[in-house]
Formats: sequence, structure tokens, C-alpha cells
Amino acid sequence: MRIMAREVPPRSAWALEQAGIHPLLARLFAARGVLGRDELDDALGRLLPPDQLRGTREAAALLADAIAADRHLCIVADYDCDGATACAVALRGLRRLGARQVSYLVPDRVVDGYGLTAPIAERVAERGAQVLLTVDNGIASVDGVAAAKSLGLSVLVTDHHLPGPELPAADVLVNPNQPDCAFPSKCIAGVGVMFYVLLALRAELRARGDYAADAQPRLDDLLPLVALGTVADVVRLDANNRRLVAQGLRRIRAGAMPPGVAALFKVAGRTASAATTFDFGFSLGPRINAAGRLADMTLGIECLATDDAARAEELATLLDSINRERRSIEGDMREQALRVAERLFADGQTPPAAVTVFDADFHEGVVGIVASRIKDRFHRPTFVFAASGAEGKSNELKGSGRSIAGFHLRDALDLVAKRHPGVLLRFGGHAMAAGCTVARERLDEFQSAFAAVAAEWLDAATLTRRLDTDGPLAAEYLRIDVVDTLQREVWGQGFAPPTFSEEVEVLSQRLVGEKHLALKLRHQGRPVDGIWFGHTEPLPPRVVLAWRLEADEWQGVRRVRFMVEGAELPAPN
Repeated sequence: MRIMAREVPPRSAWALEQAGIHPLLARLFAARGVLGRDELDDALGRLLPPDQLRGTREAAALLADAIAADRHLCIVADYDCDGATACAVALRGLRRLGARQVSYLVPDRVVDGYGLTAPIAERVAERGAQVLLTVDNGIASVDGVAAAKSLGLSVLVTDHHLPGPELPAADVLVNPNQPDCAFPSKCIAGVGVMFYVLLALRAELRARGDYAADAQPRLDDLLPLVALGTVADVVRLDANNRRLVAQGLRRIRAGAMPPGVAALFKVAGRTASAATTFDFGFSLGPRINAAGRLADMTLGIECLATDDAARAEELATLLDSINRERRSIEGDMREQALRVAERLFADGQTPPAAVTVFDADFHEGVVGIVASRIKDRFHRPTFVFAASGAEGKSNELKGSGRSIAGFHLRDALDLVAKRHPGVLLRFGGHAMAAGCTVARERLDEFQSAFAAVAAEWLDAATLTRRLDTDGPLAAEYLRIDVVDTLQREVWGQGFAPPTFSEEVEVLSQRLVGEKHLALKLRHQGRPVDGIWFGHTEPLPPRVVLAWRLEADEWQGVRRVRFMVEGAELPAPN
């Protein structure tokens, strides 16, 4: 690992500080490309306008006509947190804007697979629906949309994934990544796309005379769900996404949130009044995702959609127990997958440029999490496969992949598909995460083809793990109020949380729970505690550490602690 300090453009940092930004925040924001205070303005009025997102006007007209005719709308959702929050936003928003018949359907990860398929379209039609609305999926569902149209359904696709070579023949497509869409925020999450469709629908209904501007239904109370789905889907937090997340956090901290969100904070042992993006990504998001991985995502959607606080608490408790089961299954799978992967990196052989792992006992619901853990461990693009089907007896294997910076995973799959026709039965995704299906007998072919693409695209520098940090931290900032200031900001993918680095003295170290390293450190002459989760190897007396600041509370007293992220030996004098 190489620990590197980000460059801080001095002019930008100075301009931000002169504009009244906290000096430390000014330095951090400048290092992340912020040029002026206006980029940090998170007011609702600064959101990109909906009419810049191609298809929103047509979507609004379609939905307004459906509401006026009292048509039955059925939402087809994805089974992850982004899909669940997008579905809950659609349910709440459409009902508030006058739709009386709104239902939803979530494909089963094991039985149905991903997205809108022909059988799913048939189930929607059997319900008596007249309008099919996808959230967080559909851009690759060419056959599913065709089936829905043949059944007489109107189809509105809202999605954010990258399209394939052929677009589905839906009545309306809303996706910032479709051709000829000028919407600047290409990384908006699926829940954000649905929120924008609702904004456009409200404007359309207002133009039709359904509402006066000062008496229109409010949609801003949907922003806690938008914020949760955006962070949990690990999309890049550009300025527009940061505004959506900041607005959601502001409402949660003020106590204005759906009962399900409040219940999830409670079962996770987190404090809603001090909510952070960390809570979304590591506490609430995993509990929602667990339903789609091991059970039924309707549990997650119902938790987010209900207005009954008692029901929300009951569902949140159930989601928490499912997440505990998920962690247990993941732990067993991770250990097995790591043993397989470690053989690829054994001494005396050339390490592969990419990793592919399969075991007949793997659970397909958690292959993505395990792929992420292996990617983090070995710093290689990684795919983990499990047998498809309810009992894992199918001849098809479903894989989930995670990537490293500099390797576009979906583009790599596209190249594999072109070089080896038929090896990929289905695939899709993003730069950093993707999924695919292969026939069991062609897994070895996929493995070698995927590794070959990685070997071509990745060089030694890219394959060397690099931890970007914000460099040294002045001792004057080792204060609880500074920690709180940092945690109130919006951090996440593409706008990394502050991580500092410098040489420190290790005064003492001990193992906690047999798998974490508890540290007593001397930083710039001052003692400070540290913890390195998941690390057991002892550190030398002097070492360069990379860490995040956190507030550790013990017996009612809050102290600053270093959350260690990485270490390297000091440079020789």
C-alpha cells in the first residue's frame, strides 16, 4: 500500500476560507475540487431542474393522464436499497399527487432474477394494472418491455444504469445515461430519478390547474428516503447528489422522517438527531439490503412505505434479524472465498490481474458483498459466483463483481462478451459494480477471458493499492467539536470522507476481540487512542498511519479517537 496526500489547490482553499468556510473544511473541500462557496450551497433551489432530465416531461404527462383516468399503476422495483427507497418514494409521491390505484412488485433475486422480465410483465398484467412503472431498473429490459407492451400495458422506465446497445421500446424512458440526455448529474441514483419524475409530475398537474402554486402537495419530506438510497447505492456524490443527501439529513436530524427510517435508526443503535452519511451506508442500508439478499424485499419497502409507527418498528426489527443472518452467512462465505483467492496469490506464482471465485455452497444473495471484501483484500477486480435457482441446482451461475479505480467493470464484461460470444448469458452494471450470468461449463472460459482483459487494461501502478489522504492534521484540531463539524458534512463515493496521515509513535498495542488492534499513540507530542478494526499484525514503534477522526464515548465522556485505515513504514532519513 502507498499512502498519498491529496494536492490542495492553495487559491481554492484561500477563496473558501475567505468566504467564511472553516479553515479545515476549506482545505478538505478544495482538495476535492470545490472551487467556490456556491458549490456548497445545498438549498433546494440549487437542485438541477427536472426538465433537464430527458423524458421527465413525457413521463409527467403519461402519469398525469393515468391519474386523471384512475388507471391502476404498478411499480416494478429492484431488490436493493436504491430500488426499495425508489419504490417507497414512488408509492408515497404518486398517492399524494392523486393516484388512487398504486401497487408494486419486486422480483425475487433467486426465482426471477434481475429487472423487468416477460414473466414479471405477465404478473403485472394479471393484477389488472394498466401502467407499468420501473424504478432502478428497466433500461436493459428489452424483452420484458416488449412483453408488457404486447399485453397492452403502458410502460414508463425510470433507471440510472448504463444502457446496452438496444434501448427498450417503452412509452417513455427517463435515465440520465440514455443517449442525448443533457442532464449533468449522470451518477444520480435510481431513487433520485424517481424523485425528479415526481417533481415533473407535480409541475404538470399544476399546469393543468389541479393545484395552485401555493397549495400544491409537498414532496420534500421524501428527501430522507432519497438520501438513504443515494448513499446506500454508492453513487458518486457530485454537487447535485450532495444537495439531495444534505436535504435528507437535515430533515432526519430535525425528526422529520418516515416511521420506517426512524425505526431503522433505533434497531441499529444509531442516533437520528446526529445522522450522518455513515449511518446510511453502514447501518440502515445493509438492513434494507438484507431483505433482498436473503428474504423478500417487500419487507424493506413496507418498512419504508408505512405510516404506522408500530408496524414500522416490527418490520425494522425483522430486517435487523435478517441482517444478522446475512452477516453470519457472509462471514462463512468470505473465509472460504479468501482461501480460494489466496491460492492465486501464493508465493512463487504471478498474481492474476483479476480474481474469479466460485463454490457450489455459496449463497447468491451475498456474492456482491463477498466480492467487495476480496477486492479490498487483494486490490483486484473480483467476481464471485454462486449457483442460480432456489436450491442452487441450475446450470447457470450468477456472479457479482466489484472493481478498483481505473477498471470499468461493465465495459470489461462487454469486451468479454464480444471476444467470447455466448459466454455471458446476461450482464449489466456500472464502472465499479456489475453482475453477470454464465453457464456452469463456461466458467473457466469466463475466468481466463476476464483476467486477460484486466491484464491488458491494468498496469503495475493501478494494481498497487493507493490510499489517498488529506495529509497531516494539526494537533489543535484534535477536538470533539471538530469531529462533530466534519461528521455533519456530506461525504461518500467521489467525495471521500476526511482521512489524515502522518508519522506517529506507537506507545502500546493490544488485540481486542482477537481481531482488532487497540492502540495508544503519540501524535505531535500528544497522546491519543486508536483502533484498527480487522487488523491483528503488530505495528513498529514508529509508523505512518492513515486514519479518520471519530468520537469515542466511554462512561458518558466523549474523546477523540483515530480510526486507522492503513499503515506504511516511514521514509528513511
